[in-house]
Amino acid sequence: MEPKTSTVSSSSSKPQNPNPKNRDFLIHLEAYLAKRDGVDKLLKISRYASKIILASSVIPESLPLSRRLKSFESSVGVSRKAFRLGKFVQDVNSLRSASVSSKEELILSILAYGGEGLYYFVEQFVWLGKAGLIDKKNLNSLQKISAWCEFIGYIGSVSLKVKELRQIGEDEECLLSTIEISIIRGIGYAEEEEKLRKLRLKKLMKKLSVIQDFADGLMALADIRDGKGILSAPLLLSSAGLLSALISTHKNWISC
Repeated sequence: MEPKTSTVSSSSSKPQNPNPKNRDFLIHLEAYLAKRDGVDKLLKISRYASKIILASSVIPESLPLSRRLKSFESSVGVSRKAFRLGKFVQDVNSLRSASVSSKEELILSILAYGGEGLYYFVEQFVWLGKAGLIDKKNLNSLQKISAWCEFIGYIGSVSLKVKELRQIGEDEECLLSTIEISIIRGIGYAEEEEKLRKLRLKKLMKKLSVIQDFADGLMALADIRDGKGILSAPLLLSSAGLLSALISTHKNWISC
């Protein structure tokens, strides 16, 4: 759902390594940290790691460290919202550029990009309320609207990605058939093997993205239900948040 288009202005004149695997670690790290999503996901890891520690009662609540972790977790949560300023624009552009071949795909794209775009738009006002710039009397209502928009966005996103996974599966079967025929005929199939490798990598990343959406969707559902129900257990939600953050960090890392 999230396009990754950031670049590093401070190193734009430096020669780029065409093979990311051989790129210097510090240059790669610089490129990663220059991206809004890169820093945001590091903050997300910090926040949900703290929430897991608090939810698991590893540290007694009576200790000063527990209070500090709570304060840190809360501050990071507000700080992350600042990274979402204007982020709804990328969903507007994603919706504009989405290639749809059926009415079903159009509806799912509107749900995915429209839902997420509205979520990021409303989150700007939630941040302003939490930061104290606007009246907090409507903060609960804004958070509820935000959670519903996010949840609807994930429904559309997961549906689109499941359709893409089916198409990838069909393409994978075609390539495997082509390779088998090439083996029987005794002809080369190096190009097909490379295509198959890239396709399987794409399939893996798409599956990870679906898992991430499910994890984030679970947290959005908990917000809608005001933390009620068995699926809203603090340790479960914190673990889901950390899993989502780790998957997102991995995707952003290999994409920059």
